[in-house]
Amino acid sequence: MAHLLVIESWVGSMSGLLPRAIGEGGHRFTFLTRDLHHYLRSAPPDGPHPLLAADNVLTAETNDPGTLLPYVERLHRVLGFDGVVSSCDYYLPTVALVAARLGLPGPSASAVTAACRKDLTRRKLAVADVPGPRFALCGDLAEATAAAVALGYPLVVKPVDLCAGMLVRQVTDASELAEAFRALAAFPVNARGQQRRSVVLLEELLTGEEVSVETVSYDGGTHVVGVTDKSVGGAPAFVETGHMFPAALGRSDYRAAADTAVRAVRALGLDQVVAHTEIMLTPAGPRVVEVNPRPAGNRITELVRRVTGTDLAAACVDVALGRRPDLTAAPTGAASAAIAFLLPERDGRLARIDGSDTVRTDPSVVELTLAGPGREVRRAVSNNEYLGHVMTTDTDGDGARRAAERLLARLTPRFHDERADQPC
Repeated sequence: MAHLLVIESWVGSMSGLLPRAIGEGGHRFTFLTRDLHHYLRSAPPDGPHPLLAADNVLTAETNDPGTLLPYVERLHRVLGFDGVVSSCDYYLPTVALVAARLGLPGPSASAVTAACRKDLTRRKLAVADVPGPRFALCGDLAEATAAAVALGYPLVVKPVDLCAGMLVRQVTDASELAEAFRALAAFPVNARGQQRRSVVLLEELLTGEEVSVETVSYDGGTHVVGVTDKSVGGAPAFVETGHMFPAALGRSDYRAAADTAVRAVRALGLDQVVAHTEIMLTPAGPRVVEVNPRPAGNRITELVRRVTGTDLAAACVDVALGRRPDLTAAPTGAASAAIAFLLPERDGRLARIDGSDTVRTDPSVVELTLAGPGREVRRAVSNNEYLGHVMTTDTDGDGARRAAERLLARLTPRFHDERADQPC
């Protein structure tokens, strides 16, 4: 039995999948956070809170490596850790630093930092000749305005250090560019209290089919588990509206996406990681959108598990312990699995979601999670505003996405009228 130190986590699906994988592997964990209430506010609607599985729940300033590293050294002498892990992008470089300080397995901190910072990713991939969009790094609006003229509209404006599509926008002219810069300036600190970098990434707008490649790297090699498709809405934002695994691709497109992702992982110097690399299959060939050095979010890991039997959360635990993960595919009875997300199209207070009883009884449904009445919501502008999801499987072929989208169309959010306080 191994003992893992878990430093922070997301409050979404991985908050449950990672503790489950640790427990099913016969291991135990200590959880370390700077703000326990961040997790208590997001207690799951059904079942026990994931943190109840922890041996210890401790508080420390995880945003300050200078004080954190000596603290975990002292913890290590008492509790004895065998690996360090997190599912939160904002703490992946810290986890790598801690692993190195304690002499435990893990990727290099510089490689993880390069993957988590979109500006560093662009530079490293460009040096390695891994294809991506044309881009410019801009320190202020004046610099961005000049770069936009050189690149040509339409463009994508990206913060270099946020996640879940936050404040990523398509812009078509100088006024929209200025508006995007104002929005970024109004968000100087991320959700974990970390100061953001002021540099902004401008990229050409890529067109084509977007997919993600799920990989596991260990012992100097990278294994492709599969390719997932993606649908996007919420323009001018880029909100993920659904996924299917495996992506319905021809052999050449699959190979092109997989090979490009492996090249990107290697160019960044990543090893001992599960990675989620987003690729746009453009008419000119595959282009890297971004590389995430952790298991995919948005329940993609569950789509993979339901089709292949491969547990990417368990693989994440294994590589953190320096062990060879079991990536052998096994029959599951599902040929494809898909998820479709319910997005609010307006601000307001949720009264109910109509259609859930009908959707829940459909034989293709394996998960249905919906927000409860009374929740204050806003129109979706990132992957943080979902009202729920429906997950489906298909035993015969690639019909899971069609089933998920068909069932999602039966779900209708209803909101309280602010003046009459009645459902409308």
